[in-house]
Amino acid sequence: MMAGPINPLHSNREHRMALMDFIKKQFIDILQWTEDGDGTLAWRFPMEGMEIQNGGTLVVRESQMAVFVNEGQVADVFGPGTYKLTTQTLPVLTYLKNWDKLFQSPFKSDVYFFSTRQQIDQKWGTPQPITIRDKDFGAVRLRAFGNYAYRIADPKLFHTEISGTRDSYPVADLEGQLRGMVLQNISNAIAGSGLPFLDLAANQVMFADALAKELAPHFAKIGLVIESLTVQNVSLPEELQKILDQKIGMGMVGNDMGKFMQYQTAQAIPKFAEGAGNGGGGIAGDAMGLGAGVALGQVLAQNLQAGLQGGAAQAAPAAAAAAAAVGVKPEDVMATLEKLGELKSKGILTQEEFDAKKAELLKKLV
Repeated sequence: MMAGPINPLHSNREHRMALMDFIKKQFIDILQWTEDGDGTLAWRFPMEGMEIQNGGTLVVRESQMAVFVNEGQVADVFGPGTYKLTTQTLPVLTYLKNWDKLFQSPFKSDVYFFSTRQQIDQKWGTPQPITIRDKDFGAVRLRAFGNYAYRIADPKLFHTEISGTRDSYPVADLEGQLRGMVLQNISNAIAGSGLPFLDLAANQVMFADALAKELAPHFAKIGLVIESLTVQNVSLPEELQKILDQKIGMGMVGNDMGKFMQYQTAQAIPKFAEGAGNGGGGIAGDAMGLGAGVALGQVLAQNLQAGLQGGAAQAAPAAAAAAAAVGVKPEDVMATLEKLGELKSKGILTQEEFDAKKAELLKKLV
């Protein structure tokens, strides 16, 4: 059976309908993104069934980059500038679609804009003390906090690894991940710097540089570059800080027994005075009484005067007077109290046990 003749009216009607469909299409002439200041890292241009006019304009502002994605593949990346979109400016996309260079029809492709400006004042900190090895103390638990700034350096990598096909990707969605990276690498940075804790606290810039260097390859894996990092504070937990303060005090007096007594007595006098001022209660009232407190105050004045004058010969009579005033050698009592303090700091003695032993020893000075 032979096919019937082609109806020219039907053919013309199909051409007219195709032309009307083409005319009804919405074409995009300008693609651009003006950031609204809400901290957005990536933003997809809303297509909604529209097509990009061949010969249209792409505007990429300073601190931005644009990425064309066709059928799941990144086709082209554009830096700051104004571009006329033709098959010549999209060579990779042209290859993927096998377009002819003279092809003039509109095309459709997902377009993502990326903010490459610095994201500043990003906070980091240690919610709990972290333990590190230390040259001076063997091991310490420290706290630290500061801030850092970063930006997108490789939008293609950031798109494939982080933001994906989302309509927008805000800065807040990345904060937890980056903060975790910082905390995870603090110990490595301290070890790499080779600084003991005391030098670390005094050279926070050096610590920050070591931490930024340690973080750089981790940020690069997701298309980011870390621009700056600051360490605003490095500290020990309160109980360790007290021990460090005692060690620093001992280091100041060295092996000079006279200065050692001056240091220990100066630490004890405020507590004695407080007890005496409260009607004889507390350490002064229970252990020594007001008279012993006054005697120690006189000894302190004599020892301080001897220390200022630098005369060891003048300090000896003062020490003898102290021994006569309180009945036993003060250095023996102080040495025992120091050992008890170490046992308390290690948890071997409770605070109540320490206070009872301390009162007992101080009574012997009377």
